[in-house]
Amino acid sequence: MTVAIETRALSKRYGPTAALAGLDLKIEPGEVFGLIGPNGAGKTTAMRLMLDIIRPSSGSARVLGKAPREGGAQLRRRIGFLPGELRLEGRARAGELLEHFARISGPVAPGAITQLAERLGLDLSRPAGKLSKGNKQKVGLVQAFMHRPELLILDEPTSGLDPLVQQEFLAMVREASEAGQTVFLSSHVLSEIEQAADRVGILHRGKLIRLGRLEELRAGRQRRVRASVATADGLQGAMAGLERVRDVRLDERGGETQLSLRIEGEVDQLIKALARFEVRDLLIEEPELEDAVIGFYRGEEA
Repeated sequence: MTVAIETRALSKRYGPTAALAGLDLKIEPGEVFGLIGPNGAGKTTAMRLMLDIIRPSSGSARVLGKAPREGGAQLRRRIGFLPGELRLEGRARAGELLEHFARISGPVAPGAITQLAERLGLDLSRPAGKLSKGNKQKVGLVQAFMHRPELLILDEPTSGLDPLVQQEFLAMVREASEAGQTVFLSSHVLSEIEQAADRVGILHRGKLIRLGRLEELRAGRQRRVRASVATADGLQGAMAGLERVRDVRLDERGGETQLSLRIEGEVDQLIKALARFEVRDLLIEEPELEDAVIGFYRGEEA
């Protein structure tokens, strides 16, 4: 089966500035891949290179088995693209504009535009140029999804959308993946990536500093642990004997000892240590993707 996207040492320089530096990626068909990074990290540059909007300074990319430069219009009809800065002007109604896009992008099933517009709450009768930012974004989403492309490349897809529409978008992404479509999306909204993506890449200053599944990215980060214990006798010493435990605090409240700490990695040793005590309550918080990403950025800065 042809790899959906593959890049090798893909780079783009503007004079002395490296917008993208040696990107190596392989994305399988049907995968939802999230590219995370702050503004200026190189996310949009990577997408534009994959679509032949700009040309690489070095390295290579293959999209749906073809080099973007050689694939031309035929390749682009197999892709649904939402740019990060969607500009819609003029007096044409949203529905008329989407019908125009449908004639360019390829076969669109009857009723597909209307169905997608209803899901996203888009009024097709309004002039596109007078739509709010959120409604323009909905137009962009409809044109990207409407022809059921093999590959969706979506740059900051939920920008300007309200929370309910964001959830509908995530449902559309899941449905696309289940249908065998590949989704490549970029975002700096980490909760969005956390809900949508199978794998995540973290970009920082044009470099891919981490790549893996969500659970892999979380695995090395610290969990927060809180417990209520009947007595504190020996508890401090038991915690001190554990590896990868940090910030241990004991507070007496209401006749109980409140334990709080951070632990990196697995919690098996901690659970066994606590089993010696009368534990009345226990809370182990899963590390958030945001914590993991910030940690990786700090490590890169160092």
